[in-house]
Amino acid sequence: MTQLLMPKATAVWLIDNTGLSFDQIAHLCSLHPLEVQSVADGETGIGIQGYDPVQNGQLTSAEIERCEADPSARLVLAESDLPTPNRRTKGPRYVPVARRGDKPDGIAWLIKHHSELKDSQIVKLIGTTKETITKIRERTHWNISNISAKHPAMLGLCKQTDLDAAIEKAGGTVQQAEEQVSNISELP
Repeated sequence: MTQLLMPKATAVWLIDNTGLSFDQIAHLCSLHPLEVQSVADGETGIGIQGYDPVQNGQLTSAEIERCEADPSARLVLAESDLPTPNRRTKGPRYVPVARRGDKPDGIAWLIKHHSELKDSQIVKLIGTTKETITKIRERTHWNISNISAKHPAMLGLCKQTDLDAAIEKAGGTVQQAEEQVSNISELP
């Protein structure tokens, strides 16, 4: 069931304009029946303007009439014909300015140790461009002499779990990646 917009304002409107019981209104608006009663008595909700759920397409007048006739019936929200919004896919995360210089080092490590990763996976992990990956792979990057392969999770460019998932998806073994991390962390 979808959420009701502005439940207290809807409760105010239903109290003023229908003959529904407090329990029915409370169930629809996800409020306690005593809270609905206090709104009806004028103890709370003073100054809240009623929100018409029929006009806004959340309820139908036939549904309200059905529930007014049967006090034990529950109101059911009307189905919306609006398309559901698309969830935003997880793209590259924000990398602070101080860490952006570490991206080529992380890319070099991924290319060296996990050649099975696709460029698109590296783009998602580190938040870089395919052009940068190609330049580092071909050793034509403007700063290639200063780039040293460093583990991207240790640099804070991605999470280890995301890296493991990408390696596993690409067909590599996560065990190799874990061994490489433990070898790096043992270095002085």
